[in-house]
Amino acid sequence: MRFASLGSGSRGNALLVEAGNTLVMLDCGFSVRETARRMALLGRHPEQLAALLVTHEHGDHVRGIAALARRYRIPVWLTQGTRRMLRDAELPVVRCYDGHGAFTIDDLQLNPFTVPHDAREPCQFVFSDGARHLGVLTDTGRMTPHIVDCLAGCDALLLECNHDARMLADGPYSAALKRRVGGPLGHLSNHQAGELLGLLDHGRLQHLVAAHLSEKNNRPELARAALAAAACCAPDWVAVADQARGLDWRSID
Repeated sequence: MRFASLGSGSRGNALLVEAGNTLVMLDCGFSVRETARRMALLGRHPEQLAALLVTHEHGDHVRGIAALARRYRIPVWLTQGTRRMLRDAELPVVRCYDGHGAFTIDDLQLNPFTVPHDAREPCQFVFSDGARHLGVLTDTGRMTPHIVDCLAGCDALLLECNHDARMLADGPYSAALKRRVGGPLGHLSNHQAGELLGLLDHGRLQHLVAAHLSEKNNRPELARAALAAAACCAPDWVAVADQARGLDWRSID
């Protein structure tokens, strides 16, 4: 199993996960043209996608979903709550998943889990090929015991490190936006991501990726330092999913 990011941040998110002959995309916040361009850099094409998975309805995660699905007739998987929020989107094939129930798409096993975020029915995912597990958590305002349980024992983790608390407090956002981002339904800070990681067993961890970094309220070296301290590893072992460049393929052995 392997994974790669097309880009991660407030201007667009998309993650590829591949196992056996199955390729899926988690969220798509880019135009069809830009998505195809970024996939080509990773040696893949939208026609190869078996499914588009949606975590929640915010634009940086769904901006390109409908157009991509229509262009290539790709099934879209989302919760009932997210579907209601996207009721005006013309989706060719819709599959609704339950945020508390696992399901399978060909060679991939998918385990969604609910998260506290300011969306209708937001979820995040653990992907598996039956032997290895990739945990993805990019949009949550706080950690919960349920999140900790779901991410336990993963072989790879992609964790939100949205902001540095001091940079957010001193930064250019309005007071209302600062409260939203830093609130219990907003986004994880570097410190919160480190706290979450500290509660997890990292014995099997092969890859650790910081994701969804704010371009105005964070810096990659701060996110790396927070996760490295929690994982007891060197900061340069922690990867960052960049907004412009994404993250190249990472294989989970």
